[in-house]
Amino acid sequence: MRRVLAAPAVVLLGLLASAAANANPQPWQLNMTRGATQTAREVHDIHMVVLWICVAIGVVVFGVMFVAMFRFRKSKGAVPATWSHSTKLEAIWTIIPILILIASAWPATTLLIRMADTSESEMTIKVTGYQWKWRYEYVDYFGKQPGINFVSSLESQANRTRQLGSGMDPRDIKVDGHSTYLLDVDKPLVLPVGVKVRFVVTADDVIHSWWVPALGWKQDAIPGIINSAWTRVDEPGIYRGQCAELCGRDHAFMPIVVKVLPKAEFEQWMTAQAPAPATAATATTLAPTTAPQG
Repeated sequence: MRRVLAAPAVVLLGLLASAAANANPQPWQLNMTRGATQTAREVHDIHMVVLWICVAIGVVVFGVMFVAMFRFRKSKGAVPATWSHSTKLEAIWTIIPILILIASAWPATTLLIRMADTSESEMTIKVTGYQWKWRYEYVDYFGKQPGINFVSSLESQANRTRQLGSGMDPRDIKVDGHSTYLLDVDKPLVLPVGVKVRFVVTADDVIHSWWVPALGWKQDAIPGIINSAWTRVDEPGIYRGQCAELCGRDHAFMPIVVKVLPKAEFEQWMTAQAPAPATAATATTLAPTTAPQG
């Protein structure tokens, strides 16, 4: 019920905030974020439909229960019925839930199938979870191999602040006026707008889970197993997430930051990040030795 009562407030926040800001969870937010991708918005919409179906069922069930409790109580002279059951009623309250489940499962299953379809991806990134950081490898971009490979860890100021006895105030860590304590990294994952990106996700030590709410999904990172997912972000912005699987002592200190740039800016960034080509070694030329003549 708290989620139901909070729905108007969430809608108001959505109207006041920008698309990128609204894609990230807000303090005291009780509902799902609409996200920054078509997938995330469809997940949100299905969630809201099912939520309101549950609310309607709850109103009917609890309404009937309270009417029975107060209107037909013994102190008002109510007499128990003599019949044991009604075949017609039993058929009705069996068939209706089945129809509701089918109606809910159909769009959800269709969406899950689309979410699992990584075909026709234009870019591939390998994500590897470690205790307690992430490695990003840019495997493919429109058929080219960028060769970009880096580790993303908790931002240094937040890392110092979290230490016991640091004396530093977490509230002082802000980006654009918003608190980013334990939500910022030293090197964000950079993506282009409007490009279908395939992620291959694994881990090197224990199970992790790569989760950015604005993308509309999370994917487990399991040692020895390659899981896949995809996204296509519609709006430039910064989208934050965290490891969603308890993975050890510093589980809470391995955030995720995805920075989405317009395609042209992304390609400039990619060019700047690409490793320099190896310099060919200069061969030493030796003077030919003249064979003695005899």
